Amino acid sequence: MTDNVKRLMAAERALRSAAPHHLPATVRDVLCGLYGAESVDLLLVDYGATVLQDVSATAAPSRTLPVHASAAGRSFGAQEPIVAQGDDGRTNVYLPVTVRGDRLGVLSVTLPPGTRPEADLAHLATVAQILGHEVVVAERDTDIYQRARRKERLTLAAEMQWQLLPARSCAGPQYALGAQLEPAYAIFGDNFDWSVSADHLLLYVTNGMGEGIEASLLTNLGINALRNARRAGIPIADQAALADQAVYAQYRGEAYLSVLLVDLELGTGRVQIIDAGSPRMLRLRDGTVTSIALEAQLPLGMFEETEYVAQDYQMQPGDRLLFVSDGVHKVPAPGGEPYGDHALARAITATRLLPAADVPSAVLRELQGHRGSPEPDDDALVVCLDWFGDQPTP
Repeated sequence: MTDNVKRLMAAERALRSAAPHHLPATVRDVLCGLYGAESVDLLLVDYGATVLQDVSATAAPSRTLPVHASAAGRSFGAQEPIVAQGDDGRTNVYLPVTVRGDRLGVLSVTLPPGTRPEADLAHLATVAQILGHEVVVAERDTDIYQRARRKERLTLAAEMQWQLLPARSCAGPQYALGAQLEPAYAIFGDNFDWSVSADHLLLYVTNGMGEGIEASLLTNLGINALRNARRAGIPIADQAALADQAVYAQYRGEAYLSVLLVDLELGTGRVQIIDAGSPRMLRLRDGTVTSIALEAQLPLGMFEETEYVAQDYQMQPGDRLLFVSDGVHKVPAPGGEPYGDHALARAITATRLLPAADVPSAVLRELQGHRGSPEPDDDALVVCLDWFGDQPTP
């Protein structure tokens, strides 16, 4: 066994045995002791996906770097290590901290003058990957990682919504997913949810009704009713029907939930869709953006015992689907004109070379320029789904 392998094994043992709140200090001790680092910081991306903030066990984040104008941000966006030489001769290495496509943040490592980072770069990247998996597990038992993700206080409604979400990105051999909500710190009721199995990807895109706590309670009920039905292993038409009954039983038609249900067969690209409300679906294929017309059905909970029928759709390898709430499609400019299909098509075309995880934030930045104000009056939700086609088992 080589010395490099021994160091890597020692690093993994230390991280796996660390207390949940002690992971940042443990990875610092490991990299300083085994790899000669001078300083080490774990930086997590905030809810708005605009800054990377360091994790502190005792206080608010003290170090903040922009996602779009820093070496750390380039590592986060490109999902590869970035090496930057400092004016003092030290070397700064930024390593993506990502778990199954979910981009958590970046590990920042400062090496002393005269160090050749290339020799250990692959090992440092592996340590960052191990750290990401441990952070996901540790989050169940401590709030320090949640604190590092917020640059300002969340409203209670936003807190409820973020806790309901699965992640903001996910990837596998056949697909890649990305999603983003605005305003990140004061969400009204829009939401997304997904689940992946060996053969299928199920995606829900919801457009919430109302504002604040009432909107969050409605969305929580709808999403959990859909999850309950999904976990029973039934088709999406029955999932929609059972969730519809749950929402109607609680609100008797006075409140309802618009939702788009998508069931993608990963090996074939066959999709079953139920359009129960207002979220829109657009497709990018061979450089052309098309708005996909779906069969409109009733939102969940509007009437008692509504029946739902799934619509078939066929994806092709390389297709990109975007799902947007009316807070994107209908948002007005200062002059009153809505964003609409043409502006959306331009934004989708402009982001065609970006990975799915980066597309929602990029589209929402385009939207901000249209409405002329930094904060929207309604939730704005974008979900991006890429299908690469069936892939051979490695």
